[in-house]
Amino acid sequence: MSSPAKSDNRYALKTKRLALSAIFAALAMIFSYIEALLPLPVPIPGIKLGLANLIIVIAIYRLGFKYAFIINCIRIFAAGLLFTGVFGVIYSFAGGILSITVMYLLYRTNIFSIIGVSMAGGVAHNLGQLITACIIMSNIKLMSYFAVLLFSGMISGILIGFAASLIDNKIPHLKV
Repeated sequence: MSSPAKSDNRYALKTKRLALSAIFAALAMIFSYIEALLPLPVPIPGIKLGLANLIIVIAIYRLGFKYAFIINCIRIFAAGLLFTGVFGVIYSFAGGILSITVMYLLYRTNIFSIIGVSMAGGVAHNLGQLITACIIMSNIKLMSYFAVLLFSGMISGILIGFAASLIDNKIPHLKV
């Protein structure tokens, strides 16, 4: 039987996680909005920095997979409906689910830094979206675009990972 102090402590930890998750979801939405307002000046379609993934990477490290996954799904669904429409939601879910899965699996190995994890997530996100486009359009030839998306995913993933590393080192580590 658990003591009342242990029960209160578990409740406090759950409350902290929930509050931090809400803050992270709100920040991810804000970053999605900023990215929708200020697209990258790149002449290649489909390339984005992925600012909201900054929050998702930090959430993986701070809150674990379950909370990061929920934050990611909330952000994708809400931002998709607000900024990109139904097809945007479909493509984002495909990229987001593959990305967070790859990032978490690499995080669990303790081999890769937060920058390496983020880079792999950027590449996985682009791959997930491209596979979805191939399925929707019934055209495997779209995979030829992966070479471009591979490098853009690597570059944006490195930039986001570097920013996540700086931020993660600056915010206090709460016991959540």
